[in-house]
Amino acid sequence: MCYRSPVLLFVLLLGIVQLQANGGKGGEVPSMSVKRTSAPILLDGALDEAAWFEGQPAKDFWENFPTDSTLSPVQTEIYMTFDDQNLYIAAKCYSIGEDYIITSLRRDFRAGGNDNITFLIDPFNDRTNAFVFGMNPYGVMREALIANGGNDREDFDESWDNRWTGVSKIYDGYWICELAIPFSTLRFKEGLREWKFNSYRFDTQSNTRSSWHRIPQNQMIMNLAYMGDMIFEEAPRKSGPSISVIPYVTGGLSKDFEGETPSTDQFNFGGDAKITVTPSLNLDLTINPDFSQVEVDRQVVNLDRFEIFFPERRQFFLENADLFGRFGEDRINPFFSRRIGSARVKYLNDDGEESSSTIQNPILYGARLSGKADENWRVGLLNMQTAQEEDFELPSYNFTVAAVQRKVSSRSNIGMIFVNKQALTEDYNKDYYDEYNRVIGLDYNLASNDNSWTGKAFYHQAITQDNEAQNKFSTGTRLQYLKRNFSVTWRHAYVGEGFDAQVGFIRRKDYFRVAPEFRYFFYPSKGKLNRHGPGLQVETLWNPGFGRSDHQYEAFWDFSFTNNARMRWSIQNDYTYLFSDFDPSRSDAEPILGEQGYNYTSLRFFYSSDARKKLAVFVRGNAGQFFNGYSYQAGGRLTYRYQPFGQIAMDFTYTYLDLPTVQKSLILVGPRIDITFSKDVFLTTFIQYNSQVDNVNINTRFQWRFAPVSDFFLVYTDNYISDNFTVKNRAVVAKLTYWLNL
Repeated sequence: MCYRSPVLLFVLLLGIVQLQANGGKGGEVPSMSVKRTSAPILLDGALDEAAWFEGQPAKDFWENFPTDSTLSPVQTEIYMTFDDQNLYIAAKCYSIGEDYIITSLRRDFRAGGNDNITFLIDPFNDRTNAFVFGMNPYGVMREALIANGGNDREDFDESWDNRWTGVSKIYDGYWICELAIPFSTLRFKEGLREWKFNSYRFDTQSNTRSSWHRIPQNQMIMNLAYMGDMIFEEAPRKSGPSISVIPYVTGGLSKDFEGETPSTDQFNFGGDAKITVTPSLNLDLTINPDFSQVEVDRQVVNLDRFEIFFPERRQFFLENADLFGRFGEDRINPFFSRRIGSARVKYLNDDGEESSSTIQNPILYGARLSGKADENWRVGLLNMQTAQEEDFELPSYNFTVAAVQRKVSSRSNIGMIFVNKQALTEDYNKDYYDEYNRVIGLDYNLASNDNSWTGKAFYHQAITQDNEAQNKFSTGTRLQYLKRNFSVTWRHAYVGEGFDAQVGFIRRKDYFRVAPEFRYFFYPSKGKLNRHGPGLQVETLWNPGFGRSDHQYEAFWDFSFTNNARMRWSIQNDYTYLFSDFDPSRSDAEPILGEQGYNYTSLRFFYSSDARKKLAVFVRGNAGQFFNGYSYQAGGRLTYRYQPFGQIAMDFTYTYLDLPTVQKSLILVGPRIDITFSKDVFLTTFIQYNSQVDNVNINTRFQWRFAPVSDFFLVYTDNYISDNFTVKNRAVVAKLTYWLNL
């Protein structure tokens, strides 16, 4: 079988689809005008400066939920003005009362389940990438980036942080927010008078979601296919070069009790810099970066045979992260930034036996140039240098990633990526660590004007030292057609046995995958259901020369309620051929025997309650066959909101494995206490008990934002053996960062 041919045929198909899809528009396009002001704007929530009313406002918001065919019952008016330094945005949000829901005072809140308004700004008019700014009635701020058109939740990155200001004020029957966004915070091409803009609002009292540009209910409310026009009186200009320096200093104390080593103290310093090369192109620099303040990953019970994906949280890697990290698919990604700063090392354990593990590998320095070269081109260049680890005979590696993206038609693009991992030291274990590892790839991303057609086709080639490896490439396609009442998706991919992408996320190799999906939607005119419908997902994997190795067939029915609750019932059938013995409990139990296939069926369920309530519930469960036995699992989250000072959440998962070789309970419990004393002072305590890895983790993080984008952190971490609560290791770290504009 020629695994390259499907992608070539699909590119031809996408070209035909592109010609058909480009004619459609995402509904009638609204517009607003933005006038220049020479008078000062005072952010006080009063909306009493004349400059606000000189332009044409954005109003007449459309309802998106519970229906999408009428104007919103609670309207919103948006006003804008600008000067040489800032874009000013004000919103007047009408309401039916003052019982606003505010989940906490923490910056970067989630939009669902509370009152807020969000502004989407697309300075390049590509309806593919946007800056996000949001406010709630208490003046809590949030910012984010949207990439890839905003088609799914992964396209929304709330970890992005930058400088801007805003205030809110509550009145009788409405609330007002006012924002000042420096043009230095935005990336845009000078000379453009017209930008794309949209806004959406969550109002809990009327239980509505609404947007300025009308958005169909079957689309994400942040979808960038549906954007209006904001037209400046004259094109905004950058006010000269912009250079920001963000130094840090850390100090801490740690002790490894398992290793019975003395306590160690640490003192460290370094920093980042942001340099505006052009108004739309930014250079980020880092020296000796420190990520001690980054929140710990949520643990999971892993019954799978493969690596678990955890998203990137480090601030340096986030801006324009999609330009580097969204090539391929989630399971076939040639570049995964979390590979930089960690390394799989080889060593001899206490018994003198060869072993391996993943360690944190310090980053010495790095640089990233990214942004828009012009209206049609996006470019990215990343270079990072990691330290040599002599104890593990690990060389100092240099990581270079170059990416370029060319816009084709209105919302589609073609992208190329080159990834290079190169050893720069000579004294290392050459039998275990490669001198280099490289990947070059080409992606085509399809998005029609109204987002009814979306898709992707890619081909990636690895360049490795192993000259005998066969099929050093991966290729795949995806095409989705989405209408109001149904969606059809086709996926297929091939990963060769020699496709070694060491800086990527590749869960497995040497397989061909086909995964079609069909969904249908009903919209009841009355009753408690807002939308519901059936669906079918089919996934089958073949190993070349062997045949079918896996399949997963799932039939489900989704329910969306008018009170914001959601539910799914499904039945799933799996087939897995184990090529080797496998112990899903990851204990010392006798494993399930390999070199044979297993067919098993289970029932699955999840329910998510109305997030507007003080007590919100998310539960999930499955029960049925599992390989040659049975598995029963229940889990979810309970969240109690103590408005507006924070919330208490309890994550839990209970799994019982009933197999011929092992009967075992696996428990994961994760209480989380999130307290916001003010809009600048936060305390989070996260406790995770995981019986599968025999660990209890306590992570407490205190944060004081004493100036814009400038913080003091105090982080305490503890790890215990879960059986007897013996301390494994303990650490406390203090970190101070300050954002300085030069």
